[in-house]
Amino acid sequence: MQRTVLLAKIHNCTLTGANINYVGSISIDEILLEKAGILPYEQVQVVNVANGERFITYTITAPANSGIIELNGAAARLGIVGDRLIIMAYGQFSLEELKNYSPTVVIVDEKNRLLEVRHYDDLLSKA
Repeated sequence: MQRTVLLAKIHNCTLTGANINYVGSISIDEILLEKAGILPYEQVQVVNVANGERFITYTITAPANSGIIELNGAAARLGIVGDRLIIMAYGQFSLEELKNYSPTVVIVDEKNRLLEVRHYDDLLSKA
C-alpha cells in the first residue's frame, strides 16, 4: 500500500508577483526548489495564509537567488503581492519507507532568502 504524505514545503514565503497573462503555474526561486527537493513542473499545493485560499498548480523555476515567488495565470487571482504562502509537495511512500522518514522544510525570511533547511521531526521536537 502507498500513502500520500508531505514530501517538502517552503514555509511562510512572500508572494512577490502575480502575472495573470502567463500560461499558468507558480514561479519559485531555483535555490528554494532545490533545497526543498521540489522539481520543476512538479505538482504543489499552495496555501495563502492571508486569505485562506488553497489551490493546486505546478512549479516553474525562477532565477536562483532572485527571491521570486510569483503566481501565474488563473492562480494570479488568488493572492496579492506581500501575501504569505506555504508551498507543499507530496509524495507516495510505502509503509516501510515511512518508518524513518521526515519531510523537508525550507525556511525563508521576508525577502524569500534561504534561512535554513530542516526536517519536520526536528521542528516538532523544539516546539
